[in-house]
Amino acid sequence: MNEKNVEIDHIGIATKDIDQSSFFWEKIGFIKDYEDEIVEEQGVKVRYFSSTNKKSSAKIELLEPTGEETPIGKFLSKYGPGIQQLCLKVNNLEELLADLIESGVELIDEVPKIGSHGSKIAFVHPRSTGGVLVELTEY
Repeated sequence: MNEKNVEIDHIGIATKDIDQSSFFWEKIGFIKDYEDEIVEEQGVKVRYFSSTNKKSSAKIELLEPTGEETPIGKFLSKYGPGIQQLCLKVNNLEELLADLIESGVELIDEVPKIGSHGSKIAFVHPRSTGGVLVELTEY
């Protein structure tokens, strides 16, 4: 396995109303990145916020479901609004997934899917991470 260059990319927050939830993040000084995007495969509308502190690369991602039977729609009905996942940016997703599989880590996605902004994503099951849904992404 090559060097594991990993960093926190974003924290995903499930919300019923992306506009209403944006108020707080804007009020404390986060700035909206990009235009909102609908990720059809995941059934979600996403909005990213970045810190004005250029030393921090981690973003806040607001997630609004496009329907009740989508992953975020189901999350909201079961848990309510809140942190849904922690996303880690990696440099070789396929290689990392193979290494995790070989190591016995339980994955939700053994093959990457397409996420927002054309990124490759895969999810690690919370049973393997101490209870946190972890999204892995490669740009």
